[in-house]
Amino acid sequence: MALTGRTALVSALGALFVGFVLPSWLGILAVQLTLLIAILCDLALAAPVRKLQFTRTGDTTVRLTGEAHTHLTLTNPDRRPLRAQVRDAWPPSSFHPGTDIPASRHALRVPAGERRRLTTTLRPTRRGDHHAVRVTVRSYGPLGLAARQGNHLVPWTLRVLPPFTSRKHLPAKLARLRELDGRTSLLTRGEGTEFDSLRDYTHGDDTRSIDWRATARRQDLAVRTWRPERDRRILLVLETGRTSAGRVGDVPRLDASMDAALLLGALAARAGDRVDLLAYDRRVRASVQGRAARDVLPALTEALAPLEPELVEADARGLAATIHRRTSRRSLIVLFTGLDAAPVEEALLPVLPSLTQRNELIVAAVADPRIEEMAAGRHTPQAVYAAAAAEQTRAARRRTADRLRHHGITVIDSTPSHLAPDLADAYLTLKATGRL
Repeated sequence: MALTGRTALVSALGALFVGFVLPSWLGILAVQLTLLIAILCDLALAAPVRKLQFTRTGDTTVRLTGEAHTHLTLTNPDRRPLRAQVRDAWPPSSFHPGTDIPASRHALRVPAGERRRLTTTLRPTRRGDHHAVRVTVRSYGPLGLAARQGNHLVPWTLRVLPPFTSRKHLPAKLARLRELDGRTSLLTRGEGTEFDSLRDYTHGDDTRSIDWRATARRQDLAVRTWRPERDRRILLVLETGRTSAGRVGDVPRLDASMDAALLLGALAARAGDRVDLLAYDRRVRASVQGRAARDVLPALTEALAPLEPELVEADARGLAATIHRRTSRRSLIVLFTGLDAAPVEEALLPVLPSLTQRNELIVAAVADPRIEEMAAGRHTPQAVYAAAAAEQTRAARRRTADRLRHHGITVIDSTPSHLAPDLADAYLTLKATGRL
């Protein structure tokens, strides 16, 4: 039972009335007795909370920073009308801080035998699965002096997907892909090209592309043209160890890697390539395999949504072994990891020969834009020291990247806003040069 502010008001008015009629102790006793009777009657007339029935409908997925609506239908099977305050409780990260929490509280009246639908608007601030906590109902009597209160568990899960902010780059990358695939043919053959057509030789063409048999038949110089092959294998590998938990700006490095992986996955699927995903630290955290082109982006998004960094050192040998089991033929492996010297030199470099022996490898790393800002500062003694530290950090990353390139690896070291388009450009360059 819950008492309300009206109870105190009734008590004060009763004391004022009987104070002029009865002795003080009799007046106080009469007020208390009257108030108690009024509260008990009000409580008896309040609709019971336990009998209420609930069902849920609404959104089950939403992108981070988006808006979702969940609907809670409340049915009152009792003969007494329901006057209530209802709170549909969700985790704090389901609401925008400081502004949307009141949106989960609702005041309503439900006549006997009827139902009402309540809508709660959620604006999540974190990826992953958000679960409804409980529904709390406070049922008031007709006088509002007392209330019944109880909780109900009405399960519902809202999956918050990665925001995919790099989607804005997709039209431009697709336009360049169309130029490679059909509109512009290659004059030189690479490992990832197939024969397209013959055309007349023009000044400046590579003489290695001349087809001498066709030239003899036509009695005019003819050159072969090639086009990038389809159905190539792309394996996106996200290293989810402790280095991926470091924050760059407002987001973890893992989230920036996810955004780049989604753009590359969407682009490669449109190019006709097969796209798989592997998230690994000491064991497989997420996996996508064998999806059709139209299902690749939804599958990647669903798999990445609940993924979180693990505060453990990644097992490079276990990762390499898992990659070998999943790549039965030549593939492009895109490894999202850090460029910290110690993990790369001690763990990654020893397993690189086995990965690059039959595969094309790209290492994509998230650079901190704050380092560039610090390196440009010279206005105070403290800024000079910060600039020196930033230069030292940049030099270490360059040395690590150079060691990787020495093994024939393409290294993309970009800030979060540039990583996705830079990685897409590297993929298109491999297609254009026939290396994929």
